[in-house]
Amino acid sequence: MIAEHLKQGKDAEVACYKYLKSQGLKLVDKNFSCRSGEIDIIMLDKTTLVFIEVRFRKNNTFGGGLESITHSKQKKLRNTAELYLQQNNQYKNARFDVVSMSKNTQTSSDKPEYTFEWITNAF
Repeated sequence: MIAEHLKQGKDAEVACYKYLKSQGLKLVDKNFSCRSGEIDIIMLDKTTLVFIEVRFRKNNTFGGGLESITHSKQKKLRNTAELYLQQNNQYKNARFDVVSMSKNTQTSSDKPEYTFEWITNAF
C-alpha cells in the first residue's frame, strides 16, 4: 500500500500537470530521474523546455514551496536537467519553474481542489 504522503504527492503532480496543460504547456516527460536527482514534470512552453518542480504544502507554516527549494536542491535539479538536455539535444531553450500548491480547505463544486502559485524562471 502506498503511504498517504506519497499518494498526496502523486495526486498533486497530476493536478499540477493538468493545470499547466490548461495554461498551454505540453507534456514532454515526467518523473525523469538519474543519480543526481529527479525532475517532477518536463513540459514545453512554445519553444522553451520547462523543468518543473512541484511543491505541495498542507499549509505555509514552514514557508511556501519556493522557500523549500534549497541551494542543494537547485544544484541537483540543474545537474539532472543538464543530463536530460545532453540526452535530448533538440531543445535549445530551457528554464526552471516551481509550482507551489496547497489543497483548498473549503471544498465546493465551484472551487478547484488545489490552489496554484506558478513561479516561472524560479532560479
